[in-house]
Amino acid sequence: MIGLLQLKSWLNSHYEFLTEEDLDFFKPHLIEKSVGKDAYLLTEGYCCREMSFVVSGVFRMFYLSDGKEINAHFFKENDFMAEYCSFLNQRPSRYSIQALERSVVVTFSHEVLLDAYNRSKNWERLGRLMAEQFSGLVSDRMEKFLFMDGKERYLSLMQDDPAIFDRVPLYHLASYLGMERESLSRIRNRISRS
Repeated sequence: MIGLLQLKSWLNSHYEFLTEEDLDFFKPHLIEKSVGKDAYLLTEGYCCREMSFVVSGVFRMFYLSDGKEINAHFFKENDFMAEYCSFLNQRPSRYSIQALERSVVVTFSHEVLLDAYNRSKNWERLGRLMAEQFSGLVSDRMEKFLFMDGKERYLSLMQDDPAIFDRVPLYHLASYLGMERESLSRIRNRISRS
């Protein structure tokens, strides 16, 4: 129940145009779930049927390349989490989503979201704003790989989200930054010596 209150509070503070009526429509369709460490919310090849709001915990979204896990994104408290292309288009996902620590999420289905869009311009507006935010995140990530070297990507992540280094194992962060763990360790050592 705490998760539902946290979601409502977060929506009220970030999307003030949502009315009580908008929120009341959504409330009976929300499901709070506890997720164990290392549990999967989505596995590659399956359709992402739910979007989640992360109440507590950290998740990684990753894909396999030649049998190697490559981390594409991390989700943590107050993030909406889904494999968006699979969720929006209701097609099999190329990604998996896994909890890196015990977590709590609030979920809702694709059908409920479509119903909300049809019932309220406010929900439709929220969907557009979230799509714009997602597009910005994807563009930012792509530009970091195009225009930054490994050290610059590491420093950027340290500046943007220093707490992630306390919650996510180094080998997952190295994969996310596009390098081997040993390369990340060398970068960290060089920076700490300078």
